Amino acid sequence: MALLLAGAVSAKQPNVVLIFADDLGYGDVGCYGATKLKTPNIDKLAEEGKRFTDAHSSSAVCTPSRYGLLTGEYPFRANGGKGIWGPAPILSPLLIDTETVTVADVFKSKGYDTAVFGKWHLGFKEGKNDWQEPLSPGPQDLGFDYYFGMPVVNSAPPYVYVENTGVVGGDPDDPLVHLGRNAQGKATPITPIPPEAAQRSANQFKGAVEAHKQFNDFEVGTKLTEKATAWIESREGKPFFLYFATTNVHHPFTPAEQFQGKSECGPYGDFTQELDWIVGEVRKSLEKAGVADNTLIIFTSDNGGMFNLGGRAAAAKGHKINGDLLGSKFGIWEGGHRVPFIAWWPGKIEGGTVSDQMLLNVDLKATFAEVIGRELSADEKKDSISMLPALTGDPEKPLRTEMVITPHKPTHMAVRKGKWMYIPARSDGGFGGSKPNQHAWGGAAVTKLVGTPNSDIENGRIKKGSPPAQLYDLEADVNQTKNLFKENPEVVEQMKTLLNEYKQGKK
Repeated sequence: MALLLAGAVSAKQPNVVLIFADDLGYGDVGCYGATKLKTPNIDKLAEEGKRFTDAHSSSAVCTPSRYGLLTGEYPFRANGGKGIWGPAPILSPLLIDTETVTVADVFKSKGYDTAVFGKWHLGFKEGKNDWQEPLSPGPQDLGFDYYFGMPVVNSAPPYVYVENTGVVGGDPDDPLVHLGRNAQGKATPITPIPPEAAQRSANQFKGAVEAHKQFNDFEVGTKLTEKATAWIESREGKPFFLYFATTNVHHPFTPAEQFQGKSECGPYGDFTQELDWIVGEVRKSLEKAGVADNTLIIFTSDNGGMFNLGGRAAAAKGHKINGDLLGSKFGIWEGGHRVPFIAWWPGKIEGGTVSDQMLLNVDLKATFAEVIGRELSADEKKDSISMLPALTGDPEKPLRTEMVITPHKPTHMAVRKGKWMYIPARSDGGFGGSKPNQHAWGGAAVTKLVGTPNSDIENGRIKKGSPPAQLYDLEADVNQTKNLFKENPEVVEQMKTLLNEYKQGKK
């Protein structure tokens, strides 16, 4: 198959579809090793495209990962250098400065139609979001022509859809009113879900009764897909960029009826199989629109898989959410941020290929810019590196040689250089749950749950006297079974210096 040289652009501008799954772990799809669930559409993308084995989210947490994706900037640099470390709260203002050149702005500058569907979770308005319309600034102030989706996350209120700057089904005479955490008995009713669907926060809003009625947890995946595919089919030949941020597979696990009970690992697996269906429907819409042959699809995830109730139930049935990787969502170990990443582009990417190039989601900004022939200034590039040569070819040398990854806790911000990963503290800096009644398990407790060994851990606890920090050789030991901190003091010092340079803004 003849491939385009890196940097070459076809005469007709290619369309770009970015499918950004939520909490999808490294081991959650067939082509990355899953056996207890079926993902034929995602696997087909890999069979006809390229699968990356060393791809990462810039953060192990949803909101900062999305910040990095859209801005091309490490999330620890956000907010005037204070960083973004956790999920955006319900009343969060817009977290991206509207003067920032985003991925969507890059496409707009070349005449593209742009849209975002699904989970936003980057805030709305300025100062504090009071949820009164218009919900602006928001996605349309960051380069997107159109937005439809879940404004925060599917486990947090308000349980309504937002379209552009308005609440779908909103009524000026019955507005959303935030009551806070003590809203029991006063909040507008929401869709009942079973206990096995896992945790969902109670509604904190009264009002907007009709808007709440239009939001059904079990219809979110299919609704977003209907909207996204209809948008694709209405482009009429104009080049487009679609950012589809699915709510699958974030808890609560509420797949549509047609997917319930279809996997071998409970609601978690069923919800993942609905995600696979979503990927298939997007491809069908590209075919229907007659643009599939001129479209680049990127499929990846915002962070690693999570061991909540549904995740633990899936693990008990033999499903390996993060494969054999150590750790999980929110944490700095590989299971928290090493994610599936598949690139599909007929005639440009050779099918069935695999790349071990180190790649970070902030790199999509520069990569997409090169795909469409848009030059980026150094200020616009920020931390982004074009990975197009790795998509369309097989470079002999690494395109990216180092990167910073952030977990939930700033104390565990870590640096990778070549094969070495340095973590300046014990454990993973993520969730701390370890008991059946606790929602979010993390750290050492997860290693016992899923059987991932680590030299600093015994019986689900950090050993007394373990090293104060961690160093791993990911070429020899991608599953991080052996902490080499004591054996390599010189490397530790080099990595510590490098990390400090990033923290001090020297890099």
